[in-house]
Amino acid sequence: MPDKSDLKKAGLKTTVPRLKILTLLEQSSQRHLTAEDVYRQLLEADEDIGLATVYRVLTQFEGAGLVIRHHFEGGSSVFELNEGQHHDHMVCVECGEVFEFFDPRIEERQNQIAAESDFCIDDHSLYLYGVCGGMKKDGKCSKKAGLKS
Repeated sequence: MPDKSDLKKAGLKTTVPRLKILTLLEQSSQRHLTAEDVYRQLLEADEDIGLATVYRVLTQFEGAGLVIRHHFEGGSSVFELNEGQHHDHMVCVECGEVFEFFDPRIEERQNQIAAESDFCIDDHSLYLYGVCGGMKKDGKCSKKAGLKS
């Protein structure tokens, strides 16, 4: 569970909305949440935090490096906790689910290409768009059906 030190380390003053949103992000079974998802989950927990506050706090968290914002095509921005581990994403264009993956061969090939061009990579992101196996086979999302990939 997050505490005041997590926010202070990020240079943010400890407030109830920040603590509640950070707790929600850390405890959510869903890793990629829109601001609306966060707001909806807060409402379900009977928390009185407005949507504008949720947007403001998530933007502050992004600036402090606590969360990463992704702009997947065809949808809203989603936020995930920055756990310091690089990974890439596959996005199902049918159900909208996001699948994370890491492949050392892809990472190595990107580094080789950059080195061949005398290019220094500061950061990168890889998003693959397609249809998840569940949607192709059954018309139901693989991830939501418990067949996590």
